[in-house]
Amino acid sequence: MTGDLETRTLLDELRSFNKGGLFDLGHPLLNRIAESFVKAAGIGALQAVSREAYFTAVESTGLDSGNVAPPEIPGAKKHRFPDLRGENNKKSLEAMLKNTGKESLQWGLAAGMYSGLTYGLKEARGAHDWKNSAVAGAITGAALALTSDDSSHEQIIQCAITGAAISTAANLLSGIF
Repeated sequence: MTGDLETRTLLDELRSFNKGGLFDLGHPLLNRIAESFVKAAGIGALQAVSREAYFTAVESTGLDSGNVAPPEIPGAKKHRFPDLRGENNKKSLEAMLKNTGKESLQWGLAAGMYSGLTYGLKEARGAHDWKNSAVAGAITGAALALTSDDSSHEQIIQCAITGAAISTAANLLSGIF
């Protein structure tokens, strides 16, 4: 058995992630939540850093980054990481790490919560259908709205409806494509 472990290559290890997952926490629900959280948090961090690199590149060329996004998007003209224009590089790096961590946490929270809710609803109801996706999307959307800096009642409701609509559409379209 030890010879089996010694002959495995890195490619074999990476392939095993798809079969068994990254975690074994003792319960499929916990495994699914943790795995979704970690994967989405990594994607959120990459997205936040790449967005900052884009804004830095646009500003260094002298172009107005406000003209890049459509004017109807609120906050499109403002810099996503306002503290990055600090007096020194240490302050800028600290601000970028703080904001990247926050965004990673938000992405991970959304993915882990949605994945856990859909799994739990499937187990509770005995069926995986659009209703599970709608409820999980609504709860996840509301929770994600609560993580924003200035969440209002209207914003929470809007995010819950949006989450339910997107997850329901994704569930219904998954059978087509």
